[in-house]
Amino acid sequence: MSDDGAGQAGAEAVRAAWGRIDAWLRKRGPDSYARLAPPAEPGAVAAAEAALHMRFPAELRASLGCHDGAGGEGVLPVKPPLSAAGIVRYWTRWMELTEEEREFGDPEEEGEPSWHPRWIPWAESDGDAQIIDGREGPGFGRLGMKYHDEEGSFSDDAPSLAAYLTQVADALENGRSVGGRVAYVGVSGEMWWAAAPADPSGSG
Repeated sequence: MSDDGAGQAGAEAVRAAWGRIDAWLRKRGPDSYARLAPPAEPGAVAAAEAALHMRFPAELRASLGCHDGAGGEGVLPVKPPLSAAGIVRYWTRWMELTEEEREFGDPEEEGEPSWHPRWIPWAESDGDAQIIDGREGPGFGRLGMKYHDEEGSFSDDAPSLAAYLTQVADALENGRSVGGRVAYVGVSGEMWWAAAPADPSGSG
């Protein structure tokens, strides 16, 4: 499903968005740009896919082919992207925690579970992760959140990784917000995201 025409179009959109983000950061936020890792080695991506027992969506493979994660907060408005190895570590941790819950007989939650084997963590900090839904069906490839003390959740705000990164690129280039956050850059060239200022007109 991830390798059909739509998947490849999404992968191209991811590469284009990262190219725009990189260009903006090199010029406006060089310290934050320096936090971005170089592309992941193909072997590292293959090893991560083997560890998770699935082939990653084309959009995630494209993103890892641009940057194998980032060191620290600030580059993206939600969470910093994980490396291929970081994806494996977070996924493995939650697989182990889920197994422990089953052993203790905790009841299954209604709605989204605490964790699903086909959720792929792509960005994370402080134990909270932005996840990609790898389950087959209409929700395949959508972005959601897994907070460490809550069930997973999905919304219509970011239907895909390509859509999210394109939103970020648009926001940087045009001074827009992403999820109510806008980018700020300090004198050192370090960028961070914070709540957008209130509209003085009161129109929202």
